[in-house]
Amino acid sequence: MDWLIVAPWVLVVLFFVALFAGFIDSIAGGGGLISLPALLAAGVSPAQAIATNKLSSIGGSFSASLYFVRRGVVNLNDQKLNITCTFTGSVIGAILIQHLRADMLRQVLPLLIICIGLYFLLTPRLGESDRARRLNALPYALVGGGCVGFYDGFFGPGAGSFYALAFVTLCGFNLAKATAHAKVLNFTSNFGGLLFFILGGKVVWVLGFVMMAGQFIGARLGARMVLSKGQKIIRPMVVIVSVVMSCKLIYDNHGAEIHQWISLHL
Repeated sequence: MDWLIVAPWVLVVLFFVALFAGFIDSIAGGGGLISLPALLAAGVSPAQAIATNKLSSIGGSFSASLYFVRRGVVNLNDQKLNITCTFTGSVIGAILIQHLRADMLRQVLPLLIICIGLYFLLTPRLGESDRARRLNALPYALVGGGCVGFYDGFFGPGAGSFYALAFVTLCGFNLAKATAHAKVLNFTSNFGGLLFFILGGKVVWVLGFVMMAGQFIGARLGARMVLSKGQKIIRPMVVIVSVVMSCKLIYDNHGAEIHQWISLHL
């Protein structure tokens, strides 16, 4: 088991990277877009980076969830069914990803995420206030909790945005309330997925705990901003993060083809 595989100064850099990632993630999701590449750049293997990033992200999602619960924005008793379905879905997804290829999902995902960004951009009144609920408790728990939880355990990028969008469109929550509830389910699915990475022995514990501390602090700052700024900051952040995440995923999938096209046309 690896406990520390980078120089001490790299730990300091990763701490601040995680702090920024936690801040962004608590507002709009997509923190992994920042923290995961940082781990890879530090020389951590892909398997270890994914596992360690799961541990790190738990710090951020727990911090934001705790803040929203203490402020009375989220009532955990009302979320028991959502949490149960989310945890179950994430565990199933984490098990299946070890046996199935995620290539097709990796190709489709950038389109899904950019659609989320466009949806928020083109519907300026979306999430402005609470609206009528479209799905009742169990159907919503299966769709907004179980299905998104499965996705988070199976693959992961953009899960926070999917949770928030589900709360806005299917539960009728305003955008700040949806973001707060999304963090609780995000923590649940992160925890469910992490269990299997721990069993696989892939977590680099010192890096994970240092980055968890950074994400904890960053997420608390972001959570405060969600409640103080609300829709004014969440909407543009969701759009920006969706665009950047989509570009990153497209580049990861087709980087070689993009470089070849550029070299032929310059």
